[in-house]
Amino acid sequence: MVEQLGERFVRALAEKDAAVLKQVLRPDLDFRAMTPGSFWEATEVDTIVDETMLGQWFSPQDRITEVLELEHGCVGARARVRYRFKVVSPDGSYLVEQLAYYETVDDRISWLRIICSGYLPAD
Repeated sequence: MVEQLGERFVRALAEKDAAVLKQVLRPDLDFRAMTPGSFWEATEVDTIVDETMLGQWFSPQDRITEVLELEHGCVGARARVRYRFKVVSPDGSYLVEQLAYYETVDDRISWLRIICSGYLPAD
């Protein structure tokens, strides 16, 4: 179930499906992330999904056109999912890779840490 949950999170993020992301993530999610230029921290799923993930990381003009890689596993009791997207934005094509560690409660992600490569040219 944990691997399915991680894959469901990745697929929902790739499809920019806020409703499914909010089903996968607990409303009181303990969230921290690091991107090349910022650190992110929040505990309210609407803010995390709408403002951070789909507002700033993958903004409305960015299209995630492909999930190039998806790998999951566990480190002890903690789950892990690594994924790479092809992203097309108004100024070009990019690769974005993220590594997420997460824990679950009641079949939803309750604790999530993500590190991101940033947008790297796909050429």
